Amino acid sequence: MANDLIPALGIAVASIAFVPILQAANAGLAIVVEVLVGCAIVLAAPAYAPSVAIFIIFFQNLFVSILSSYLSTEQEMEFVKGYNFLLCAVMWLLTVGLYLLRERRHSPEIDRIMKWGMITLATVLLYCALGATQDPRAAIVYLRNIAFPLFLFQLALLTAATFEIRITPFLVAVAVLLIACGYTELLFRDFWLQITNGYTFWHFDELKATRSGTWEAEMRATGFVPVDLIDRFRFSFLNSPLFEDLGLSSILRIHGPNMSAISFGYGVAFSILFLFSVGHRWLALAAIPLLVLCSVKGALVTVIFVGLAWSATWLLGPVITLVVGCVGLALYAIAAIYIGLQIGDFHVIGFMGGWDGFLKNPIGRGLGVGGNLSEGYFSIDWSAAQNAGTMDGAVESAVGVLLYQMGLAAVVPLGFFLAMALRAWRLYASTGILTQGLAAFGTLVIVVNGIFQEEALFAPPALGLMLCLTGLVIGHHMRTQSDGDAADARS
Repeated sequence: MANDLIPALGIAVASIAFVPILQAANAGLAIVVEVLVGCAIVLAAPAYAPSVAIFIIFFQNLFVSILSSYLSTEQEMEFVKGYNFLLCAVMWLLTVGLYLLRERRHSPEIDRIMKWGMITLATVLLYCALGATQDPRAAIVYLRNIAFPLFLFQLALLTAATFEIRITPFLVAVAVLLIACGYTELLFRDFWLQITNGYTFWHFDELKATRSGTWEAEMRATGFVPVDLIDRFRFSFLNSPLFEDLGLSSILRIHGPNMSAISFGYGVAFSILFLFSVGHRWLALAAIPLLVLCSVKGALVTVIFVGLAWSATWLLGPVITLVVGCVGLALYAIAAIYIGLQIGDFHVIGFMGGWDGFLKNPIGRGLGVGGNLSEGYFSIDWSAAQNAGTMDGAVESAVGVLLYQMGLAAVVPLGFFLAMALRAWRLYASTGILTQGLAAFGTLVIVVNGIFQEEALFAPPALGLMLCLTGLVIGHHMRTQSDGDAADARS
C-alpha cells in the first residue's frame, strides 16, 4: 500500500504546494511550470494523474492560504486559485490527445463514452462562444465550471482503462486528512487560522467581496452585518429559516482546507460514503459531526440518499431501488421547490427565474448571461423576487442557470452526467460493489441538488469528484474486462 500511497501524495503535494511563491515571483513562470508538471505526470507517472487531481481539488487552497503573504492583491489570489483547473486541464488535454492519437487503445465502449463526452464539450463550447459576445469573462468562468467535471471524468476514465490504479489507499488517506483538518478547525479555530495563515487569506477574500459588491448583496438579502472574521463564519443551520425554532439560527461553519464550507461539506460527504464503502465504518461515523457542522443541505442529502439506496438495493434489488430512487428524487425536488417558494428561498427563486427564462427563450442566451457572475446580480431586489416567486435571470441554481444560458441544449451536459451515473449503476447492479453504487447514486443526487445550488454542479468537490469516481469505476471495469477477454483468447 505504501508503495502507491507515498509517491502519489508526494507528487500531488509537489505539483501545487509552491505555486503561490512562483506566482509572486513571475506569473508566466508559474504557468509554464504547472503546464510542464501536468505533462510530466501524464507522461512519466500517468497512473497517479487522478490522485493528483483529487488532491489539489481539496488541498490547493490550503497551500494558497499558508503562502498568501507572498501575494499582493485579491486579484492575484483569485488567479492562483485557478491553478488546480490549469493542472487538471493540462493532464486531461494530454491524456485525451494520446487517446485520439491511438497511443493508448481502448474498447469500443470507451470510444462511445468519449464520443458523447466530446459532443457534450462541443455543445458547451458553442454556447461559450455565444455568451462571450456579451460577457467574455463570465462565459469563460462558466465554461470552466461546466467543463471541469467532464475533464475529471474523462481523465479518470482513460487512466483507469489503461493502467492499474490502486487509488483506495490514497482516497482513504485524503479522507483522514480532511477529517483531521475539519476537527482541528472545529476545536481550535484560532490555532487553525494561525497555522494556515487564515487571517491573511480571509482578508483578501473580504477585499474581493467588498469591491465586487458581494457583501452588500448578502447584507441586503439577509439583513445580517458581520462585524469580524468569526461573524463571517456564522450561518443559519442548513441556510434555512426552518430550523430557527429549534435554536439553530446561527452556527459556526467549518470551511476546511478548501476554505469553502460548501466544497468542504461535499468533500466530507464523499469521504463518509467512500470510507463506508471500503469498510472503514467507524472512521466514516466519526466524520458525520463535521458534515452536520458544515451546514450544507446538498451534502447532507447526498449522504442520506446514497445510504438509503445502498440499503434498498440489499433489501429490494437494484432495479426496484433505481426506480424508487428516481421517483424519490423527483418528489424531493418538487417538495423542495414548493417549500422554497413558501419561505422565499433564494435558491428556489433563482431556479424559477431560470425556468421562466427558459420558457421565454428555449434556445438559450449563451454562457455567462445571467447567473451569479452577471452584472445585474448585485442589484437584484430580493424582496420583490420573493413576492413574485421568480426573478429576471437565474442565480443560485446550477440547473436554473444552465436552462437560462443554454436552453434546450442544457439537456446535453445534464443528460451526459445522468447517463454516466446509469452506466455505473449497471455495474453496481451486477456486482453489488458499494463504491460503484456510490458513483451511480451519488452522481444522480448531486445533479438533482444542482436545482438548489450552483456549487452542486460547479464546485469540483461536488459533481466533479463524484464523476471522477464514476470514471474510475467504469474505466477499471473496462480494463479488467479487456484483460479477462485477452486471457481467454490466449487460453
